[in-house]
Amino acid sequence: MARTTKPLTNTEVKQAKPKDKEYNLADGAGLFLRIKPNGTKSWLFNFSAPYTKKRTNISFGAYPDVSLAEARRQKEEARVLLAQMIDPKAHRDELQGSEEKKAGNTLERITYQWFELKKKKVTPGYADNIIRSLENHILPKLGRYPITEITAPRAIAVMKPMADQNKLESVKRLNQRLNEVMVYAVNTGLLTANPLAGIRHAFDHPQKGHMPSIAPSELPQLMLDLNHASIQLTTRCLIEWQLHTMTRPGEAAGTRWDEIDMDEGLWSISAERMKMRRGHVIPLTSQALALLEVMRPISSNSEYVFPSASTLKKHINESTANVALKRMGYGGRLVAHGMRSIASTALNEQGFDADVIESALAHVDKNEVRAAYNRAQYLERRRAVMEWWSDRIELSSRGSLSVASLGASLEAYS
Repeated sequence: MARTTKPLTNTEVKQAKPKDKEYNLADGAGLFLRIKPNGTKSWLFNFSAPYTKKRTNISFGAYPDVSLAEARRQKEEARVLLAQMIDPKAHRDELQGSEEKKAGNTLERITYQWFELKKKKVTPGYADNIIRSLENHILPKLGRYPITEITAPRAIAVMKPMADQNKLESVKRLNQRLNEVMVYAVNTGLLTANPLAGIRHAFDHPQKGHMPSIAPSELPQLMLDLNHASIQLTTRCLIEWQLHTMTRPGEAAGTRWDEIDMDEGLWSISAERMKMRRGHVIPLTSQALALLEVMRPISSNSEYVFPSASTLKKHINESTANVALKRMGYGGRLVAHGMRSIASTALNEQGFDADVIESALAHVDKNEVRAAYNRAQYLERRRAVMEWWSDRIELSSRGSLSVASLGASLEAYS
């Protein structure tokens, strides 16, 4: 007849005293209390592992932190697993590892993993803008949370103050970027679904609008104000360079000397520096080339045409032109990117081919074959467009002088 084990009582467990050697008090069905010479008491469950049939123990914790009743509950859970041929110790280790991994996969960590891929697909300036927006507005409050604990209510709560300040365009961009991070988490197996897919519906849509700009008729006043502005020569040259070349602020600020072919009068911008990740070649007018000659004594020792005021190793900040325009009194009326609109409007009013204008502005043609053909065919036609536009700028500068026209005059007399 098999020997039966009498279950322990709470009193027996409490009053069990240490001995010279450790010993066990059995509760039955594999559960026992181990008492060590130093007085510590631990609950252990002895079982036969599935498949290997090897006898082993699993700890349920120390008494009195784990009571007799709690130890018995854990024992029953272990027996249920064993009935399903699951090793309770291996199962617990797997769960603990999963929890530790989940705790380590914070939103901050996953965001930076996603960003390593994202930054290869956009221009460096835009990449900086992306990560800076997340670092400023999202990661300080949500970055420490495991990715699995990022919920729609939490994300909405973080962005609501910005929405209340009517910064809806910023909220829209943050929504888009957060969703990209979450999609990355889904694709890498960290999430089964994106919990933020619909958060854009929690906010009003930003009003669509164009970059602040002025009419071509106001160009003479802009050139006059630029002539009298208390700004550095490099900043003024940058603004005129952007006007003449019709480029975006980041593209203009990052102009490199090795991109310039003075003999052919061409500026070749690599795909990595362009917004749409497509290389762009710009015919340079005599006025644009004159601006380069003005900058040469200032930046010939730098790889950048428009270097930072603090170091020749970096280019001028792309926001410098905006700051200067605001200081000149154009806040809310004109931003650096809006200078492209002045050119576009003037050229369209003059009756130039719309496709040539779009090509000059580096707008992407959705028809890849036509786009490739146009880039080659339109280069000379674009040169005529650029020359007309530079002449228009120079004409608008009469009485105030542009740096380009001044530089050209000095070169003529040298």
